[in-house]
Amino acid sequence: MEDARRVEEGLGNTNTPLIKEEDSDLHVHDHNKNGEKIDGDDRSNIERDDKGAVLDQKVEGQEEPLIKKKSKRIATLDAFRGLTIVLMILVDDAGGAYERIDHSPWNGCTLADFVMPFFLFIVGVAIALALKRIPKLSSAIKRIITRTLKLLFWGIILQGGYSHAPDDLSYGVDMKQIRWCGILQRIALVYLVVALIEALTTKLRPTVLDPAHFSIFTAYRWQWVGGFVAFLIYMITTFSLYVPDWTFNTSNHHGEKRYTVKCGMRGHLGPACNAVGYVDRQVWGVNHLYSQPVWNRLKACTLSSPMSGPLRKDAPDWCRGPFEPEGLLSSISAILSGTIGIHYGHVLIHFKGHLERLKQWASMGLGLHILAIILHFTDAIPINKQLYSFSYVCFTASAAGIVFSGLYVLIDVWGLRTPFLFLEWIGMNAMLVFVMAAQGIFAAFINGWYYKSPDNSLVNWIQQHVFNDVWHSERLGTLLYVIFAEITFWGVVSGILHKLGIYWKL
Repeated sequence: MEDARRVEEGLGNTNTPLIKEEDSDLHVHDHNKNGEKIDGDDRSNIERDDKGAVLDQKVEGQEEPLIKKKSKRIATLDAFRGLTIVLMILVDDAGGAYERIDHSPWNGCTLADFVMPFFLFIVGVAIALALKRIPKLSSAIKRIITRTLKLLFWGIILQGGYSHAPDDLSYGVDMKQIRWCGILQRIALVYLVVALIEALTTKLRPTVLDPAHFSIFTAYRWQWVGGFVAFLIYMITTFSLYVPDWTFNTSNHHGEKRYTVKCGMRGHLGPACNAVGYVDRQVWGVNHLYSQPVWNRLKACTLSSPMSGPLRKDAPDWCRGPFEPEGLLSSISAILSGTIGIHYGHVLIHFKGHLERLKQWASMGLGLHILAIILHFTDAIPINKQLYSFSYVCFTASAAGIVFSGLYVLIDVWGLRTPFLFLEWIGMNAMLVFVMAAQGIFAAFINGWYYKSPDNSLVNWIQQHVFNDVWHSERLGTLLYVIFAEITFWGVVSGILHKLGIYWKL
């Protein structure tokens, strides 16, 4: 099995016979007596006494004050959310030019591999802040389910195959080929599970923590129980499920060809015969999976590795097969990312001082980082985004915690807010920028107005003549185009919309 794994990843002799065989902007709004909108997911400063007891909790029968104090907005939340959207645009549109920022073909972690867990981390933080007070449980559950359905709807529209943006101006999807999974669908599942646990356990946790260092873990033990159950389901299924042989068809101008991948094993963590892919083939069907998985950039598949390129003549059959990077089993593992994120939100709520918060965050981040490194370099559980392995969860969650803590120090502690305003603006309108920029809808609209040929559009003209020709490099021109014509452009647009008070929320 070890030899098969090494050949799959292009680490061994490719001539050796082979056992054949990859956020929504989740704001919850409240209103004060004057009708002013308050972002519920960013309200974290609660009045406390010197011992940390909550002072502003409403007591039954007590009259509310005529004027409610507006809670201080935690700018780090918006900045982190905006940073994640920026990373997504960068790696999606410039990753083809710079393979080092594109997704890792299999084991390992590159810049693109941080985007999904960063989304789930900040969703978890937002859930903790949005649901810290639940006046009516039934209303909270209704809003959670409604938001989940909205995420699923937009996910299928944007990534199910109906939209071919930005270069292909045709629309429509064959229901035999529709892709049921995607980024927003994964966020929807994680949000649903984590938010429901948070809402249903409101009355089971104390409002004031004990002074013990681990009291926050015991206070929110049900959230960790939920994460642990997800971990058990993923680990047991991954290492115990028997994966049989599987087949798939590919079509080209020569017609349709059928391939068979030989497996017949358990606990395999290579591309061909892992349980993650098997579960998706059984649940969704092989025709409903992502047809261009990143594993086709492995050395076993192409001589252009780690860049994309034509498949080798002796490439194993699985190189042509589909694989769902946002599949069901890997999404169950992703619940852990949301669980860790909600822990950071709980720390933000219950610890008043900056130093207390940073100590809690740093200890969690350091522990996760050490665990991930041990698991990866002992080859026990390699860091792998496509499988959403446990070491990947730990490594990316620790990175998210470090970045979040750094932004918190710079923005909310030191007050260096101005340099990060464009990230805040994008974060406040994350769903809009995700759809228009990251999913290419706006570029598709501009490309729809062309002269004589679809290639002769404004977007293509700007990229070619303003960037590629000026810098005499398609790679550098692509990178600069993404930075200035996409990221900077949407930063300015988001700033204007913020000034006008226009936001797209789910």
